[in-house]
Amino acid sequence: MKNILARISLFSDLPSDELERIVSVLNVRELQAGEMLFREGEPGDDLYVVAKGELQVLLGADQPDELMLNVLREGEYFGEMGLILPGGHRTASVRAGTPSVLLSLSRTQFLDLTSRFPVLSSAMLNVLSRRLDATNTATFNDLTEKNKQLQQAYDELKAAQGQLVEKERLERELQVAAEIQLSILPDALPNLPGFDFGACILPARQVGGDFYDVFSVADHLMGVLIGDVSDKGVPAALFMARAHALIMAEADTGMSPGQVMRLVNAHITRLQKSTQFVTALYGLLDDRTGEFSFARAGHEPPLLLRSDGSVERLPHGPGMSLGMWETIKIDERGLTLPRGSTLVLFTDGMTDCRNPEGEAFGLERIKSTLSGLAGLSAQQVCDHLLETLLAHQGGASQDDDVTLAAIHVA
Repeated sequence: MKNILARISLFSDLPSDELERIVSVLNVRELQAGEMLFREGEPGDDLYVVAKGELQVLLGADQPDELMLNVLREGEYFGEMGLILPGGHRTASVRAGTPSVLLSLSRTQFLDLTSRFPVLSSAMLNVLSRRLDATNTATFNDLTEKNKQLQQAYDELKAAQGQLVEKERLERELQVAAEIQLSILPDALPNLPGFDFGACILPARQVGGDFYDVFSVADHLMGVLIGDVSDKGVPAALFMARAHALIMAEADTGMSPGQVMRLVNAHITRLQKSTQFVTALYGLLDDRTGEFSFARAGHEPPLLLRSDGSVERLPHGPGMSLGMWETIKIDERGLTLPRGSTLVLFTDGMTDCRNPEGEAFGLERIKSTLSGLAGLSAQQVCDHLLETLLAHQGGASQDDDVTLAAIHVA
């Protein structure tokens, strides 16, 4: 025990015989593993020396946020502040980590020793000075680290704020782009004696690549257009605007649908600098005869709903998308729409739409739904088809734009 005290700076200058006397009067305290010596906030006036075992210094002992500050082993001491601060309170808790033996020195015993050995007072001052230096160093390092963390948090907050501002700017630009795209589509569909038109569009993103239009071309001729760009989002919207403008410009010349498609393809392939392409169907409706002549460039063939509820997919041949090759094959067809019938044009987002289980809506489901819509207006047919599609989708993510257009013969 005397050797343990001799290794402690507080007692290292005392004579050997005095160390033996101190050892003889020290109190011995034994602790079992997990036993608490004292708790944070309790009064204390004893110095403890670890003679055997390990002691844990804790904050918030036995609490969910318990923090271990230190582990004291044989030859180390603690509680010296209790010797010089009457009425002082423990600033941490101490618990035995293993079975331990402690030697304790009370304030009364310490004051008696200092009266006989003044060197103890200077030794205590040295101990307190080192503690103060260590506390100052720890405080300085802690403040430095906290300043670094604060600066890092500030930098991250500043970067996050910049990202938020950029996100808001992009959202505003996307909103403007969506408004511009909607302005390209017709505000209202034309009124034509003996016929009515319907359409709806559901972009997969804020802006998309699908488009439709119904417009007057010449006396007794109404143009009907639907298209689908091979991409989504802003790139598709930009390409959609170009394709729509080119088709509308050529359609105004009064050429046949096939001629319009070939000229538009020539323009796109000449101007195009990317791998995008567009499928489209453009047709002319003669309101005198009910004849609908159309050209199909890689687009889905239309469906004809007859007045008796039967549904057929119109005959079709090969048709190539616009913008892929300079010379393309266009599928050109024509039919006279029967009275009471509805011709439905749609993009492949309709057939490809999937429910949460991954099952596509599919062509057969479109035809089955259509068979129950005979006699409805063109807009009612489009709205009902879209409602059925959304019910099938069941909240699953939408992978592609969906567009419908319809012609109903009264």
